[in-house]
Amino acid sequence: MAVTHVAAPPLPAHHDPHLDAVLAGGLPYELSHALGGPFHLLLPDRFDTNTAAFRAALAEAGVEGQVYYAKKANKAAVWIERCAVSGTGVDVASAGELRDALGHGVRGEHIVVTGPAKADHLLRVAVLQGCLIAVDALDELDRIITEARAVRRQARVLLRRLSPAQPHSRFGLDGAEVEAALIQCQEAGDSLDMEGFSFHLSGYDPQLRAELAVQLVDLCLTARKLGLRADRISIGGGFAVDYTDAAHWERFLRDQRPEHYHAGKSFTAADFYPYHSPIAGADALRAVLAAHGLAGRLRETEVRLLLEPGRALLDQAGCTVFRVQGVKDRDGYGIVTVDGSSLSLSEQWFASEYLPDPVLLSRGAPGEPYAACVGGATCLESDMVTWRKVALPARPAPGDLLVYPNTAGYQMDSNESPFHELPLPPKVVLDPVGCGAANWRLDRNH
Repeated sequence: MAVTHVAAPPLPAHHDPHLDAVLAGGLPYELSHALGGPFHLLLPDRFDTNTAAFRAALAEAGVEGQVYYAKKANKAAVWIERCAVSGTGVDVASAGELRDALGHGVRGEHIVVTGPAKADHLLRVAVLQGCLIAVDALDELDRIITEARAVRRQARVLLRRLSPAQPHSRFGLDGAEVEAALIQCQEAGDSLDMEGFSFHLSGYDPQLRAELAVQLVDLCLTARKLGLRADRISIGGGFAVDYTDAAHWERFLRDQRPEHYHAGKSFTAADFYPYHSPIAGADALRAVLAAHGLAGRLRETEVRLLLEPGRALLDQAGCTVFRVQGVKDRDGYGIVTVDGSSLSLSEQWFASEYLPDPVLLSRGAPGEPYAACVGGATCLESDMVTWRKVALPARPAPGDLLVYPNTAGYQMDSNESPFHELPLPPKVVLDPVGCGAANWRLDRNH
């Protein structure tokens, strides 16, 4: 039964020739059989390429800086191993993340510790290991100074400024608190090395990020007058990823409606991540550096630029593979059930939908196009991996595979759970060995 007339507008992900070659071979089926459930494929060479692109953007602008991988974007060890080898920094926000980074060889001086109201034991290890700590509150600064004096080490800190553009954010110090913090830093003497400022900013607007960065540079100059070091600023992440092309994205937003979703579910455009961005990845950093004269301001004041991308470093660095367990027809579309749950595709956490279309891998005979939503193998009505009715090239059959592309950034494990005692999907690393071939292995944090 061909049922494509009810399908949502297509939203194909950008193709990656390397991943396409992997999916065209027999490896996905072999892994599905061997692992007995859904799994994630990781492509670390893409992580290296993306990291190099950000460094190149800094070099082109003549700006000194440091890239920190935001570890929360994906728990896999392979990214941290790459950071340790390349000297890329790591952004952590918990004791567990800090232990993992140190345990995989990242030097403490290459780690920045963010997050609000950090636990005392996290602060203690951060001070002992020489990590850079983003201070989010005045009482936290007090505790850092206390820890530094207790262990007789100098603490390295940034003061996190509350963004005037987002005054309702729960992160950062307001203007009066910054003034008080500077005095605290001055009075702390050798217990503290106040290295600069940072901010937390939601969204992907390069102009706004650059505007705030220039304000932080000015704060550095103010701090230097107090005898403080203040030679770096952190602008966080917020570098968009471009998952699909403009034409498909615009059509999807214009034409999608409740009939395109299972159970009449509805979403507004504001509910979705911006899956198309004309300026993305390292180009977004170039846009930030070019706005408001930021690059020139950094050079003339000798202020280093720190950045903490997560999703952008993981662009095209992985995908998620489910096996089809069953298919049944409904009025005008099908319901595909896969051997996992929506908790392994974390966009549901945000009451949203992961939109790049899944790719059907089938060893069956070609069939007619078929529209289907995708449900998880749990007893919950709400466990939908994909609410919308996706146009597939044929009616899937049990044993076929559904591949969700480009899921390494925030999708794989932010919300994972062994609900129903279903095993967590393991992560499989593909290490290139030349001539387009790759060896696979389980990630150390699988």
